[in-house]
Amino acid sequence: MTLPSWQDKNMGSKARAALWLVDVVKEGNLFTKGELRTAFSDVAQIDRRVRELRAHGWKINTSREDVSLKQEEQRFVARGADVWIPGQATVPKHKNSLTTTQRAKVLQADNHLCRTCGVGAGEPYEDGIELAMLNVARRKVLLDDGKTDYQFVTECKKCVSGGGTDREVDLGALLELVENLSHMERRALAGWAAADRRSLSPLDKLWGIYRTLPAASREAVAEAIDDMDK
Repeated sequence: MTLPSWQDKNMGSKARAALWLVDVVKEGNLFTKGELRTAFSDVAQIDRRVRELRAHGWKINTSREDVSLKQEEQRFVARGADVWIPGQATVPKHKNSLTTTQRAKVLQADNHLCRTCGVGAGEPYEDGIELAMLNVARRKVLLDDGKTDYQFVTECKKCVSGGGTDREVDLGALLELVENLSHMERRALAGWAAADRRSLSPLDKLWGIYRTLPAASREAVAEAIDDMDK
């Protein structure tokens, strides 16, 4: 059976990526992110489309699954569903039910803080008038293995009304950024994650004040720093 061309731009990018793997890379062979992005220079998030194939039975290993691979390499191990055929690329729908107990657990796990703006339950917003009300929303998460999940997260009423339900998290991309940090930076991040807060250093606090200054005052601070370093 003749397969469609992966260069057919009338198809979705996920289907094209699958056909590229079958036609160009072929099962068992390696490919790099650079090769993928060169082949699909017209697609902004082609890495994500390849990760999504795993949710349809495609086995694509990275250095996490195969230690013999370099960080930029991936191995096309096995073909899955024919996602270029209508109906084969359907993403499973998430459940809509949430019990009172489950809702309480989500709020507790999030330390009763809005995970978008950081406000706590009953705390005033910057206007000093309205108090924050927390609720539980669903957030689309693109998992590291390419599958899509819908996970519960705490958000305040303002953030939800401001488009919180449209947000999504690319966990795989985030983990790549973490992997690229230095050891010291990862330890610092681990500390913030364990405490679920980041303590500002004196330099952070100074920067927070500086960025609020009018232009003339910012210029005065910059000149003072230059004079101090002479």
